[in-house]
Parts: sequence; structure tokens; C-alpha cells
Amino acid sequence: MHQTVLRAIVELRRKLVHTGFLAFAALCVLPISSGSAEPLKLVVFGDSLTAGYQLEEGGAFPSQLSDALKERGFDVEVVNASVSGDTTSAGLARLDWSIGEDTDAVIVELGANDMLRGIPPARTRENLDAIVARLKERDIPVLVAGMMAQRNLGDQFAAEFDGIFEDVAGTYDALYYPFFLEGIAFDPKLNLNDGMHPNAEGVSVIVRNMLPTVEQLLARAGSS
Repeated sequence: MHQTVLRAIVELRRKLVHTGFLAFAALCVLPISSGSAEPLKLVVFGDSLTAGYQLEEGGAFPSQLSDALKERGFDVEVVNASVSGDTTSAGLARLDWSIGEDTDAVIVELGANDMLRGIPPARTRENLDAIVARLKERDIPVLVAGMMAQRNLGDQFAAEFDGIFEDVAGTYDALYYPFFLEGIAFDPKLNLNDGMHPNAEGVSVIVRNMLPTVEQLLARAGSS
């Protein structure tokens, strides 16, 4: 009787040890979620229109875009890499150190200062083409924000300048937003006193208008 009980206890211990080992082994092969996945990094690469010229903190395009995306459930870090006064030439010169290796997507908003300075559209096209080409080589999805020339610069200049952005975007299969200032241009209520730069309310209109295209950009970034 004593030996029978002892054998039963030994057998029970063996089964418990075996069961515990199997449970541990199962845990080892289960995928482990850290819960700390990195957010997508979206860089806004532009001039004073996106840098936040004369706006308080939080009023600039990257900040308002970040807030709007988070409200829509996107896990994204929006970086302001815009510099007031930049031309496409200046943007090209600083591209490599402004767009970090951890960048997932880029909005390119450059060209307005080229137009205001009367830089030949052919040169603007060449610079913008080089910017988007380099980003394409790095497999970074791009959204090209278009600009339109002031009509007092002449019909020929306007025709050559206006077509740059769509053409470059099409060449590199980048997303294209036709006119960055759509919905706010020439509206005194949505611009600063200089009539050229959006105020905080104007920026909110731009963000709202661009959101669908930005969401397409993030979808490309998430699948790349």
C-alpha cells in the first residue's frame, strides 16, 4: 500500500514537471509585443509657409498637422524641417542633413521664394527634381506641394512655373497637392498683414484641405 501511494506521488510530480515545461516552451514561441512600436516620422521640408513665420508655438503647419493626424488616430511624429527664405536651391543644399535616416515620409513645400525672386523656372525645376529624386533613391515616400506664380510676372513665366510641381511629382510617382495656399490665398482674414503668409486660422484651413493627401502619404510610408 505504501509503495502504491509512493508511485502515485512520483507519477504526479512527473506529469506536473512535464506540463510546466510544455507551458514554458509555448511561451517561448509566442510573439512578444513590446507595446512600444515607433511612430512614423513625417518631415515637412519647406520654407516660411510651413516654418511658422510670425506664428506662436503650435500655430505652424507641422504642429497643426500633427494635432489633426493624432485626432484621426495616426501614430506619427511630424518634424518641422522648414527654413524661412529657402529657395529650392537652398533646400537642395541642406537636404541630406535635414532629412534623417529614420525618416518615413516627406512633404516638400518649396518654390515660392524662387518665384518671388524671379529665378528662372528651369532652374527651379532642376532643383526640385533633384530633391525628389534623392528622396526616391532613399525609398522615402514624398508629397509635393505645388505653388502658383503671381500673374504679374507674365504668362510665360507663370505657365513654366506652375507646371513644375505636377511634372516632378509624376516623374517620381510622388503624391501631388496642386496648390499649397488653396482656400486662403488673397483672403485677408486667413493671412498675416503681409498678405502672403497664412495666419494660424489660415494654416488650419490648409491642414484640413491637405489631410486626405497626407493620409495617402502615410499609407505609403506604412506599407514601405
